[in-house]
Amino acid sequence: MNFKPLILVIITIVYLYNLLLTVIHMKSAKNPIPENVTDVYDEETYRKWRSYHADKSRFAIITSTVSFVIDFLLLALNVYSMFAELFPETLFMQMFAVVLLSALSSLLMIPFSWYHTMVIEEKYGFNKATTKTFWTDQLKEFLIEIVLTTGIGALLLWVHQALGDWLILAFAILMTLFALFISFLYPVLSKIFNKFKPLEDGELKEKITALLEKNGYRVRAIKVMDASRRTTKSNAYFSGFGKMKTIVLYDTLIETMTPDEICAVFAHEMGHGIHKDTLRNQVFSFLQMAVLGVLAWLTLRTPELFASFGFDEINYGFAMILIMSAEFALISPLFGLLINYFSRKAEYRADAQAVKEGYGQELISALKKLARQNYADLAPSPLLVKLEYSHPTLSQRIKAIQDQSSAYVSMLQK
Repeated sequence: MNFKPLILVIITIVYLYNLLLTVIHMKSAKNPIPENVTDVYDEETYRKWRSYHADKSRFAIITSTVSFVIDFLLLALNVYSMFAELFPETLFMQMFAVVLLSALSSLLMIPFSWYHTMVIEEKYGFNKATTKTFWTDQLKEFLIEIVLTTGIGALLLWVHQALGDWLILAFAILMTLFALFISFLYPVLSKIFNKFKPLEDGELKEKITALLEKNGYRVRAIKVMDASRRTTKSNAYFSGFGKMKTIVLYDTLIETMTPDEICAVFAHEMGHGIHKDTLRNQVFSFLQMAVLGVLAWLTLRTPELFASFGFDEINYGFAMILIMSAEFALISPLFGLLINYFSRKAEYRADAQAVKEGYGQELISALKKLARQNYADLAPSPLLVKLEYSHPTLSQRIKAIQDQSSAYVSMLQK
């Protein structure tokens, strides 16, 4: 059986689905802004946001279309198998040939990355990256992509050759462990792109430390990241696990928010840790890896798939491309619905933690600042929220925080 038409139809469906989401996102700019977030943008900033929103959406359509055409042609013209013929006929080298071509093809998208960063983001005052920083980042990302993809391909090859039909369970377990390993390494890997320094002594550090001690929550360090080298946008996050967690604050966050607003953001992030949201995410990750294991097992048991694209035998690199760009991509929206639903629930719980710590109003203020700085969509389509949003909308979060604050005050008064 020739599977090529089926695979080409699947990647076309995936492309059209993502295109539809982008169009829905673009049209959401016309939605009325909820009353409780009308103060986020003034009239001039709102006009600027709509222009930014339109530019980003149009450019996303162009970028995704070019990427789709490249992927479609590489598959339709059997370019992967022709490129692999230039390499030694060992399983590893044949796998590496496909991985290398995939990475090289991604270089064709660099001009689009350049335009997005150095033109669109620059136009609206977000970009702080220099030309040198941009090209250095591209080189680092290219090398990391080759190393990680080659590692996963080698893992798939080894597991299948060693364990055969046990591939499903073994691959799911090993990929989950691999993801955990990368998470542990993230503080080290992030230093490839950014510099980190300890948070200076002062009011902010004292308040964050007090919050940690109050909840019996321990972290390895509180770091400030030089995000301002690349952007004016703000964020904060935890990295690592258990007592190895590190709090990371963007320097842009520190520059634009009060200590109490930063503590509110931190209390939210701490809420994720207290409610074991990272552990729940790992469970979902394992389920995804199990599905990938099933798809890998089915793919590698179907040599006709590879013959349809010009290969004489199984190619483990090409198997990864089929799995990720066609098979899993087709069913991933179903995972998105489930995972994003629970993720939005987790965000509400984390916001409630900030309310419990007495930072409800400060969290609302901080969220509005973050929305303004990051040019957030204040009235996205409800359908888009269900399908793609891992966070509730700003309006939904503010309403929940206000309700939680009222309930918490009433409880204390009893």
